[in-house]
Amino acid sequence: MMRNLLKENIKIAFGSIKTQILRTTLTILIIAIGITALVGILTVVSALENTISSDFASMGANTFNINRYENTIKKHGGEEREIINPIISYPEAVAFKNKYSFPLSQTSLSFKATSTAEVKFDSEKTDPEISVLGVDEYFMTNSGLETSQGRNFNNFDISNNNYVCVVGSDFEKGLLKDVNPINKTISIRGARFKVIGILKEKGSTFGNSQDLRVLIPIQVARSLFTAPNINYSLSVMVNNKEFLDQATDNAISSMRSIRKLSPVKDNNFGVVRSDDLINRILSITQYLGWASWVIGIITILGSSIALMNIMIVSVTERTREIGVRKALGAKRSTVAVQFFIETLLIGQIGGLAGIIFGILIGYGIATALSFVFVIPWEAIMAAFLTSFVVAIVSGLYPAIKAAKLDPIEALRYE
Repeated sequence: MMRNLLKENIKIAFGSIKTQILRTTLTILIIAIGITALVGILTVVSALENTISSDFASMGANTFNINRYENTIKKHGGEEREIINPIISYPEAVAFKNKYSFPLSQTSLSFKATSTAEVKFDSEKTDPEISVLGVDEYFMTNSGLETSQGRNFNNFDISNNNYVCVVGSDFEKGLLKDVNPINKTISIRGARFKVIGILKEKGSTFGNSQDLRVLIPIQVARSLFTAPNINYSLSVMVNNKEFLDQATDNAISSMRSIRKLSPVKDNNFGVVRSDDLINRILSITQYLGWASWVIGIITILGSSIALMNIMIVSVTERTREIGVRKALGAKRSTVAVQFFIETLLIGQIGGLAGIIFGILIGYGIATALSFVFVIPWEAIMAAFLTSFVVAIVSGLYPAIKAAKLDPIEALRYE
């Protein structure tokens, strides 16, 4: 009985919607715009978070880097100012690598030689936009890099300063296309390197390609690129994450000792853990999520008013119809449920349209910005619940108003 009554109410609701198609369509569009804004922004935020997590998670949660800076601004005298730290020189980096002996850990030493190198192969050459990094045998492992072809550097390559290299995946599409790149010889600054590996594709991070780079042994890089004040980076991977805090403290102590810092002086270097970096960046994206909720709620508030207005007008226009129903024995609850279901249908149609448009817009923006798109299930659920609440709030008063109409007065209404 209840099922048949529900079907009948839905049928009547659709019939009423068809008779007010223009007004209903405009109301649905207003609801859809609010939901689109909410879902669209949340979709982009989810894609951004997924991209950041993918980029940094490969480094592992048991890795930390020692850099020149910690990427923070120090407070001094009540004001914020940037602290200028000295570079990490090669002697300091080597001293740290030799001194640091935390159990079950490995330390990598590297530096960016240039970001404007030109690479040649036979008679062809690249644009001067290739990054060249001087690395050791632990760099790729500590950085979470893997090869799609060939192999990583080994201790023999590094200790003997072999002229070998590992190149980014874009070389397969450009300079080394249509050939098997392994064991081919490329030229950088007149030096010839044998390609021993191709890195797996990493894509772009905020517009910077991670696949246009060449890794070469660190001593070879130091002999080719002799710019003054080269800054070196240290990366430490601990096999057991449980010892990461202890390993980090040990590394700070070692670096302070190498730099001869007194106990009262602050660190003049930065220690950045991969998991801290991820959390710090993801915390920024929370503000974007809050902004989407504010924008969505403001728009949805307008759609709630519009939906309530159309249902009040509908009750007024159908006063005589309500009088006839009540005269034939319809209960107050039956009349209220009928208008309530009509409001829910309009709200859910608007919500569904908003979800579809929001996902499409979010997908388009994520694709344009090279973010890793994921279906935003949380945003979809939030949009569904929001449109449901909007329909309930907007439909409650019109439904009660329709239920309370006096049948005699309603029949007299012209």
